[in-house]
Amino acid sequence: MQKIPMTKQGYEVLEKELKNLKDKERPSVISAISEAREHGDLSENAEYHAAREKQSFIEGRIAEVEAIISLADVIDPVAVAHETIRFGATVVIADCETDAEKKYQIVGDPEANLEQNKIALSSPLAKSLIGKEEGDVVSVRAPSGNREYEIIEVIYK
Repeated sequence: MQKIPMTKQGYEVLEKELKNLKDKERPSVISAISEAREHGDLSENAEYHAAREKQSFIEGRIAEVEAIISLADVIDPVAVAHETIRFGATVVIADCETDAEKKYQIVGDPEANLEQNKIALSSPLAKSLIGKEEGDVVSVRAPSGNREYEIIEVIYK
């Protein structure tokens, strides 16, 4: 099995989610199933079927999170030598056409979240940034065509 690179923060978020699923969500859905069973005929009991469906989702997510955690390779970006952009770096880039600046952190796939400006290590943008330095210009293939970005700043925190 291949290890999954992950930041400490991403690992902690998964641990919290797993704890919540096991300690709160699972017991809650088991209670809902038990209560729905008391209502009689299960074949026509919508509450029972909804609770069973939710239980299936929760058990699936628990298995998924446990698998990710078991394969996690927690990397502290600050502890790794960083003359160039590496995993965990926060990078400020500017679109060469519009001069619009964006700030992204390069993280493991399970913790990627564009709303939080966290891009997956496997994304085209992250792949083009890895190994580059401040001042370099990178080209990224996008659905609208190739885009060029200048690396303004590289931050390790």
